[in-house]
Amino acid sequence: MSLKGKVALVTGSTSGIGHGIAVALAREGADIMLNGFGDAGQIEALRAGIAAEHGVRVGYSGADVSKPAQVAAMVTETQAKLGSLDVLVNNAGIQFIANVEDFPDERWDAIIAINLSAVFHGMKAAIPGMKQRGWGRIINIASAHGLVASAQKVAYVAAKHGVLGMTKVAALELANHGVTVNAICPGWVLTPLVQKQLEDRAKREGTDVETQKKRFLTEKQAMEQFSTPEQIGGLAVFLCSDAAKTMTGVPLSIDGGWVAQ
Repeated sequence: MSLKGKVALVTGSTSGIGHGIAVALAREGADIMLNGFGDAGQIEALRAGIAAEHGVRVGYSGADVSKPAQVAAMVTETQAKLGSLDVLVNNAGIQFIANVEDFPDERWDAIIAINLSAVFHGMKAAIPGMKQRGWGRIINIASAHGLVASAQKVAYVAAKHGVLGMTKVAALELANHGVTVNAICPGWVLTPLVQKQLEDRAKREGTDVETQKKRFLTEKQAMEQFSTPEQIGGLAVFLCSDAAKTMTGVPLSIDGGWVAQ
């Protein structure tokens, strides 16, 4: 398929799943607005590299998606600099692990702001333009934790369940406007976020990272391998295609059999 002439904004796309999705969309010809934190030089190298390799325009917004005004401004900036906003991928996310009674209030607020509220604010800002053009794709990166729970992840699980609810509501509202809204629910993907969890567990339990990888996977998944950001990107591309034109309001699991059990 071709996304030439389309513009995609991918939040949290300077690394991990978001980067994989941005590259996959660029490979199909979409112009890209990157977003995320990191070293300025590394981000510029990333931006320039995607543009050069795939022959597309690539911008960058340093918007903090925990701030509603900055999310709205990022959408406006994308439309102004790249001409429109056709594909919105709400991917940015953070994690923190603790029992409910020990969970810090500020961590709850931060996770809800970035993992849940930012999705709402992004959709709210992007939808009017998509409706006006009669075409749009909104892809919300949820999680297996949007469908099932794990202990010590109260804020993350609550946020991801909320993302699926928002996805369904927006899908119903936009069903006859040429705009689809779907959610991708990955299982374990070896991103910097997961790598840190593995390292923390190895240190805490006195083991090594490879041992923790095996335990990590088999605790939840039937399949003993991580999904990759590239595979998540491939699914995002499919959701933008004509083959997925009537798919909307759907949580799509790519989780090694996690929620099949």
